[in-house]
This record gives sequence, C-alpha cells and structure tokens, in this order.
Amino acid sequence: MSDDISEKLETLIKLQAVALTAPMESSKEKIIFLSRAGLRPTLIAEIVGTTPNHVNVTLSSARKATGTKKRKANGNE
Repeated sequence: MSDDISEKLETLIKLQAVALTAPMESSKEKIIFLSRAGLRPTLIAEIVGTTPNHVNVTLSSARKATGTKKRKANGNE
C-alpha cells in the first residue's frame, strides 16, 4: 500500500513540475528551478528528459557562474 501511495505522489510531483516549467524556454532554467524546489537530480532528469549526469553538470556550471557553492549536509561550507 505504501509503495502505491509513493508512486502516486511521485507522479503528482512530476505533473506539477512539468506544468510549472512549461513556460521556461531552456532546460537549464528548468533544471535550476526544479533543483531549488528540492528535487533530486534523477527526478529532474526524468522530468526534463535528460540524464542525471547532465543535470549535475548543469547545476555545477550554474553554481560556478554565480559563484555559489553547494552546501554540505552539516551546513558548513
């Protein structure tokens, strides 16, 4: 039963993500938006239609361009 609910929830998340990112022209914009919303690279890749590696590279490039670092799990940078 729990797996069924998880699958339905993930489907709803995907549908909402697609609807919210539809007006965005580039996959880079979509990837950054979805990452900021807290989605995992694997899920972002499914939504955008690319690979998790591409998502990670895009996010890394975006961080370098803005000069921000990815925060570590313990909150230290």
